[in-house]
Amino acid sequence: MKIGFMGGSFDPVHFGHLAAAQDALERIGLDRLFFVPAAQAPLKSGVVQASGEHRLAMLRATTDDDARFEIYDCELRKGGVSYTIDTVRQLRVQFPDDTLYWIIGADQPERLHLWGEIGELVKLVEFIVLARPGYARTERTDIPGLRMHQCEGHLLSISSTELRERVRQGLPVDFFMPHKTIEYIQKTGLYR
Repeated sequence: MKIGFMGGSFDPVHFGHLAAAQDALERIGLDRLFFVPAAQAPLKSGVVQASGEHRLAMLRATTDDDARFEIYDCELRKGGVSYTIDTVRQLRVQFPDDTLYWIIGADQPERLHLWGEIGELVKLVEFIVLARPGYARTERTDIPGLRMHQCEGHLLSISSTELRERVRQGLPVDFFMPHKTIEYIQKTGLYR
C-alpha cells in the first residue's frame, strides 16, 4: 500500500492544504493520506496560535465527511517540538510493509539538510514535493538515498498567517477555507 503523510501546523487548515493533499493522493496514486498536525515544528518560526486541541478539531470538522483523508495525531499527543524522524519511526512500526511518503512543499527541498537525522529519514520514507507558487522545482543530489517525487497540481497561494489576520480584522474568509472550519473559528472565537 502507498501511504502519504502531510505534516503541518494547520493553524487553520485551508483550501491550499486540502488541494495539495488531494493532488498528492491522485497524482502519486496513494491508497491513504493522513494529515499530521505538529505540536511545534522545529524549523518554523513563531509559535502556533491555536492550541493542538483546536487545530485537531478544525481538521476533523474539515475531513470527517471525506473518506480519502485521515488524521494521525501522535505529534499533538506527544507535545513539544515535533521531529519528522520520530514520527516516521512510529509510522514504520505501524505500517512495516507499506511504502511511506512524506509530503512537503516546494519550499522544503532546499532545507532538507536541516531536518533532524535526514540520513536516517530518507531510508524510511520517500518525499512527495508539491508545487508551490513562487518556488522553482528543486532536485537534491547531496543527500544519499533521497527519493523525491515531484507533484504538479493546483497552485493556491493561501497563507494561514494571512487568514488569521483576516479573522482578526473581521474580513471574510469564505473562499479560502472550508465552511466547517469557518464555523468552528466563529463558534470558538479563535484568532480574535
